[in-house]
Amino acid sequence: MIYEKCRNILLQESELIQNASAVQEKIRLAVTSRELTDFENHLNAMNAIESKLIVLEDEREKLFTVFETLVHERHFSATLDAKGRFYTLVSMLPENQRNDLTSIYRSLKVETIKLRMANEALMAYLNGVKETLKDFFALAFPGRYGKMYTNQGTSFSHDMRCMVLNSSF
Repeated sequence: MIYEKCRNILLQESELIQNASAVQEKIRLAVTSRELTDFENHLNAMNAIESKLIVLEDEREKLFTVFETLVHERHFSATLDAKGRFYTLVSMLPENQRNDLTSIYRSLKVETIKLRMANEALMAYLNGVKETLKDFFALAFPGRYGKMYTNQGTSFSHDMRCMVLNSSF
């Protein structure tokens, strides 16, 4: 029962990570082609995937708690992180089940790392674009660089982050 439940959770997480990778690629394409409507839709899809992953992570944690209760291993949850708890659970399964779960777990970790790298690459790209634009405006408009304006067009200082700028209360 624990094997099937853990396998099911890991396969669902793998599927969600693959879906997240596809959405991440769509986000990258939307950013590079400046499709802001698509960008927002893709972010909403990514948020939905994140919510589903959180639920699955909670299920996996509950499974570890059930396993701990079944085998009466007091040190199981107190001394190990999620990865250690997973491998402790798997080590008590028959070899074919152990190999199956560790294979799924490793592929999940690889896909997660790929997704993280794609996200970091996109963030590096966006930061580069932001810095380029910032430098361009600093050189092109040195007198106006760094100023912020209200919706009425009046300038205000950066250090007034917490103040209300609306003149009617």
